[in-house]
Amino acid sequence: MTTSPGVRPRPLVLAPLLVLSLLLSALVILPGTAHAAAEPITDPIPERPATSGIGLTVEEYASFPKTEPPPGPVTDPRLVRQARINYLSELPDGSGRMAVPDLNGKLYLVEDGGSPQVYLDIAATFGPAFFASRGLGQGFGFVTFDPGFRRNGRFYTVHTELASATTAVPDFRQQAATNYHGIITEWTADDPSADTFQGTRREILRIGFAGTIHGIQQIDFNPNARPHTPDYGLLHVAVGDGGQGVRNTEPQDLSLPHGKILRIDPRGTNSANGKYGIPARNPFTRTPGALGEIYAYGMRDPHRFSWDTGGSRRMYLGHIGQHAVESVYEVRAGDNLGWSEREGAFVFDKTAADPCDQMLPLPEDDEKYGYTYPVAAYDHDPPADWNCTSDVGRAIVGGFVYRGHDLPELRGKYVFGDIVDGRLLFADALDMRRGEKELAQLYDLMLYDASGKRVTMRDLAGDTRVDLRFGQDADGELYLLSKANGKIWKVTGTRMFASCDTGGSSLRHVMAGRNWAPVTPSKWRFPGHEAVLAKPGAQRPGPRRPFEYAVLTAGPAALGSVRIDAEVRIDTPVEITNRDVIIVFDYESDTKFAYAHLSTDNTIYPHNGIFVVNDADRLRIEDQWNGRTGAPPAITDSDWHKVRVVRCASSGEIAVYVDGSKRPLMTAVDSTLASGRVGFGSFDNIGRLRDLKVSYR
Repeated sequence: MTTSPGVRPRPLVLAPLLVLSLLLSALVILPGTAHAAAEPITDPIPERPATSGIGLTVEEYASFPKTEPPPGPVTDPRLVRQARINYLSELPDGSGRMAVPDLNGKLYLVEDGGSPQVYLDIAATFGPAFFASRGLGQGFGFVTFDPGFRRNGRFYTVHTELASATTAVPDFRQQAATNYHGIITEWTADDPSADTFQGTRREILRIGFAGTIHGIQQIDFNPNARPHTPDYGLLHVAVGDGGQGVRNTEPQDLSLPHGKILRIDPRGTNSANGKYGIPARNPFTRTPGALGEIYAYGMRDPHRFSWDTGGSRRMYLGHIGQHAVESVYEVRAGDNLGWSEREGAFVFDKTAADPCDQMLPLPEDDEKYGYTYPVAAYDHDPPADWNCTSDVGRAIVGGFVYRGHDLPELRGKYVFGDIVDGRLLFADALDMRRGEKELAQLYDLMLYDASGKRVTMRDLAGDTRVDLRFGQDADGELYLLSKANGKIWKVTGTRMFASCDTGGSSLRHVMAGRNWAPVTPSKWRFPGHEAVLAKPGAQRPGPRRPFEYAVLTAGPAALGSVRIDAEVRIDTPVEITNRDVIIVFDYESDTKFAYAHLSTDNTIYPHNGIFVVNDADRLRIEDQWNGRTGAPPAITDSDWHKVRVVRCASSGEIAVYVDGSKRPLMTAVDSTLASGRVGFGSFDNIGRLRDLKVSYR
């Protein structure tokens, strides 16, 4: 056996490790063999996050000075950020001070949203070995405080160093050449209440990595553990696979820490280096050849984890996938998340000649392999012309199960998001159940700034790449961070989308024919309680728009903020997939109006969405259309369906609800047309409307 200079070999464990590796290899070969003829999966998770109708209101909490990655210069534009702030947490001392690490090297303290103050300069302390100018996670990655910090002054940091710039020897290293080190350091402050650090430090763990990504991502203590309970004071360490590619087997190798979550006792001494302890309750302490430090394994990039501080008190991990699936796992001791034999709940075929063919269905006998699968997930939904060897720009950032008081609508919900585009998502913790074939339903969250304007994280960050992170204070309240402009926003409340007051006046009992103006009267019947489009419409000259509709002429011509409640039915046979009806609103003329399209088909541009006709071809405006599909089909049968359309004049918010759901099926924000009449119709199908009530202000 040969080793790199300065790296000690792993003694006395090679024989049992070889046996263990062979056993593991046998386990992971079988699924691939069983599915050699399986068809590759191109859309792993067809279900998209549903619209929640819930918006978070945020206000700016802090803004950080511009920093540069040392030693520089950098060639990756993703590292050129205002400030590479990576997390926010409250010191466990009752002071209200917030700690914020910047990957470029400084640890800040912020109090009551004031100006950030440098507490500790990590880059200066460890320079010139400190390294942050390559790799998205390189630099000063994380900080966490001992639960007894107020008494003992101890806290822990993770930073990276260039291997060639230090003589230090890693405690563990990857099989490939070591180029970078990830280091966990324990600090002890002389005065825990001071606003700048003075004290001592000691290194407790150093891990060697071959690549610039997927290093030590997070370290943290279980907030649910109390003194004298087994998990109290134990440090959980999320270690990535070092970015060694899809054929890297190290996440399944129990003799290495890479691709694992470790659990160590920073005050113990029974580790190989004598600088920390290995808890006796760890799951592999009695497994020959395995590291006793390992808590769970089989991970690519275990980016962020947290514990539910109420309810189940379970541990959840946001795990960044390869090029297909972003996952949330409930992690327990001994779990194997499967990478790189599995990505999410799918076989990952590392031998596939075409990278587009790497995702395969699970084998029928999959239970015997013992993998743990996600409780929630979303896929990348790449465009149709996407090159599957490239990154489409999706990466999960884990968050928290909300247990605070300011956002009652989110209590018990796991709130998380996407690092790149800044989407905010949640799932009900009660729906995130291990062992279930069905993933928890995901929901989108909206954002509103302090003025009440609907915005996105890209708007707030001023950049298409948000670099989103989450933070949490001691009360469980949420914060949003962006590296793009180095700002933090506090989530101060929630509001429901399209919640304007429409209760001033109403129109009812208006189904008589005298109250309607059809485009082609001969195609319509008004038997007294319904508006029936009995014959399909035909395309007319002018802009592309619905072919046939009838406008309600009762009431004022300008309805302003309006709520339309009705029941609709499509009479065209269900065998025809492009069947539809429409609800018209903001009607000013035959070439100036808006409409909600209710259809069986959500895969083509003109169907199942919200549209505006403004003296030009109809324009799709709702949030759900992603270029390939829209919201789930609104009507797929021949039954009556309740429909509600809400249009808020002042904000331009539009929401469409179906079958009494409290969550909108479609949402849009558009102020092209300020107000107008309402109506009902279709393109070239037949259908009917009844029980119409129009409320307006």
